[in-house]
Amino acid sequence: MTKKLNYIDLFAGAGGLSEGFIQVGFNPIAHVELDNNACKTLRTRCAFHYLRKQGKLDIYYSYIKQEITIEQFYAHIPDAELNSVLNYEISDTTIEEIFLKIDKLKEGKKVDLIIGGPPCQVYSLVGRSRIGQQNVIRDKRYSLYMYYGRFLKKYKPKYFIFENVQGLLSAGNRQLIHDIEFFLEDCGYKVKYKLLDASDFGVLQRRKRVVLIGKRGKKDFEYPAFEQNVTGWTVNGALFSDLKRISAGDARLVKPYSIKKANDYLKKFNIRDGIDFVTQHITRPHIDRDLEIYSIAVNKWINHKERLNYSDLPSRLKTHSNVSSFQDRFKVVDGEGLSHTVVAHIGKDGHYFIYPDLNNPRSISIREAARIQSFPDDYFFEGGRTSAFKQIGNAVPPLMAEKIADIIYKQLK
Repeated sequence: MTKKLNYIDLFAGAGGLSEGFIQVGFNPIAHVELDNNACKTLRTRCAFHYLRKQGKLDIYYSYIKQEITIEQFYAHIPDAELNSVLNYEISDTTIEEIFLKIDKLKEGKKVDLIIGGPPCQVYSLVGRSRIGQQNVIRDKRYSLYMYYGRFLKKYKPKYFIFENVQGLLSAGNRQLIHDIEFFLEDCGYKVKYKLLDASDFGVLQRRKRVVLIGKRGKKDFEYPAFEQNVTGWTVNGALFSDLKRISAGDARLVKPYSIKKANDYLKKFNIRDGIDFVTQHITRPHIDRDLEIYSIAVNKWINHKERLNYSDLPSRLKTHSNVSSFQDRFKVVDGEGLSHTVVAHIGKDGHYFIYPDLNNPRSISIREAARIQSFPDDYFFEGGRTSAFKQIGNAVPPLMAEKIADIIYKQLK
């Protein structure tokens, strides 16, 4: 039997990065995450993978269709699977307790890999503009990478994968990325990084992320040359075409597909998994003013390929006196191309992710956002609509993660 390669996922979020590594064949020892709802999502996904191995996915489907309660669902899952999700803030006061729990979970297994990236809000350009540069530096999230280093020192994996936003390259007057690089090298790793675009990995989204790869020791290594997987598919054609037509405020959890057969894109990348229903294809309600703005934005985009400028709206539709900043606060998803970057702000409102249909003004659904991020349709997000959107916006696209994992798997083997 081939030995499983084991990893720890830090700042795990809803598990997008982890999902890619599981698909390649890695075994998660632990996921560490602060957000309670994201931890619930991780436990549900851990349960999915366990039941899949047991050939009992009917239990999982009954749960996500709300035919059984979460207590009835968990009754089928070993405690070891559920307890592998550690709901902690990583800090000086918690890190030793986290170490103890991971040591118990790994049961003598070697940690081959550590993955994850600290929360990115203080590194992003928008986050820095909102918080202010001096407040950013004082924000405790600014130096979370140092805790990442403590995990590296303790478990000494052969590799690590550290993912974060493009703004990491310019943070701290372009000094932070070098501070992180030097710090992680002091932890015993040769470090290299590149700016990668999710669209090169088959994800139908323009999403640039900094990915640092570290290899234990001082020996130099080549940063992987990832094969570009440009599909030629569009958001409408690949992601939205088989989802049932819905309106703003549709809250029915379970729906059939509008097209019985999955298209080539959904099959190739395992997004639609063979079942005859989809969950969480639900939308937030909108007031009439927002729906009118959405209609204007969609019309400008589809008919003229122009983005709506907030200052050009009729005064009766404006709710902000600030007409000089964030002019593009209303933005339509490009249905005939690739989506712009899905971000966590989608959890607060849908203005920046408007559905590209002249006759159906609304923001995109949870499932549509998840598909843009390349999550499979059987991935269920816990915690309600707002939390689901936030988890999706914060995630690493699983399809991108899978391609990275595949390279690392071959290196470790």
